[in-house]
Amino acid sequence: MSFSIRLTPEEKSLAESYAKLHSLSLGEAFKKALFEQIEEEYDIAIAKDAYEEYVRGGKRSRPISELWQELDL
Repeated sequence: MSFSIRLTPEEKSLAESYAKLHSLSLGEAFKKALFEQIEEEYDIAIAKDAYEEYVRGGKRSRPISELWQELDL
Protein backbone atom coordinates (compact mmCIF):
# COMPACT_ATOMS: atom_id res chain seq x y z
CA MET A 1 0.00 0.00 0.00
CA SER A 2 1.26 3.45 -0.75
CA PHE A 3 -0.02 6.93 -0.13
CA SER A 4 1.04 10.51 -0.55
CA ILE A 5 0.84 13.51 1.73
CA ARG A 6 1.29 17.18 1.09
CA LEU A 7 3.88 18.97 3.19
CA THR A 8 4.91 22.56 3.39
CA PRO A 9 8.59 23.14 2.55
CA GLU A 10 9.27 23.57 6.30
CA GLU A 11 7.51 20.30 7.15
CA LYS A 12 9.39 18.47 4.41
CA SER A 13 12.70 19.84 5.62
CA LEU A 14 11.95 18.79 9.19
CA ALA A 15 10.87 15.30 8.10
CA GLU A 16 13.98 14.87 5.96
CA SER A 17 16.20 16.00 8.82
CA TYR A 18 14.53 13.53 11.17
CA ALA A 19 14.91 10.70 8.67
CA LYS A 20 18.56 11.53 8.07
CA LEU A 21 19.27 11.78 11.81
CA HIS A 22 17.90 8.25 12.29
CA SER A 23 19.39 6.84 9.05
CA LEU A 24 15.94 6.13 7.61
CA SER A 25 14.31 6.78 4.31
CA LEU A 26 11.58 9.38 4.41
CA GLY A 27 8.96 6.64 3.99
CA GLU A 28 10.46 4.59 6.83
CA ALA A 29 10.53 7.66 9.07
CA PHE A 30 6.84 8.38 8.49
CA LYS A 31 5.93 4.72 9.01
CA LYS A 32 7.94 4.57 12.24
CA ALA A 33 6.37 7.79 13.56
CA LEU A 34 2.86 6.65 12.63
CA PHE A 35 3.12 3.29 14.36
CA GLU A 36 4.83 4.77 17.43
CA GLN A 37 1.92 7.21 17.77
CA ILE A 38 -0.64 4.44 17.33
CA GLU A 39 1.11 2.32 19.95
CA GLU A 40 1.31 5.24 22.38
CA GLU A 41 -2.39 6.03 22.05
CA TYR A 42 -3.28 2.33 22.42
CA ASP A 43 -1.17 2.07 25.60
CA ILE A 44 -2.87 5.16 27.05
CA ALA A 45 -6.33 3.74 26.29
CA ILE A 46 -5.46 0.39 27.91
CA ALA A 47 -4.04 2.15 31.00
CA LYS A 48 -7.16 4.32 31.29
CA ASP A 49 -9.43 1.27 31.08
CA ALA A 50 -7.36 -0.59 33.68
CA TYR A 51 -7.44 2.38 36.06
CA GLU A 52 -11.22 2.75 35.66
CA GLU A 53 -11.65 -0.96 36.42
CA TYR A 54 -9.38 -0.54 39.47
CA VAL A 55 -11.50 2.34 40.76
CA ARG A 56 -14.81 0.58 40.01
CA GLY A 57 -13.53 -2.37 42.03
CA GLY A 58 -13.36 -0.18 45.12
CA LYS A 59 -9.58 0.01 45.13
CA ARG A 60 -7.72 3.06 46.30
CA SER A 61 -4.10 4.03 46.40
CA ARG A 62 -2.31 5.18 49.50
CA PRO A 63 0.82 7.14 50.22
CA ILE A 64 4.09 5.23 50.03
CA SER A 65 4.87 6.43 53.56
CA GLU A 66 2.04 4.21 54.85
CA LEU A 67 3.61 1.18 53.19
CA TRP A 68 7.02 2.03 54.63
CA GLN A 69 5.49 2.35 58.08
CA GLU A 70 3.68 -0.96 57.66
CA LEU A 71 6.95 -2.62 56.68
CA ASP A 72 8.93 -0.87 59.46
CA LEU A 73 11.18 0.86 56.95
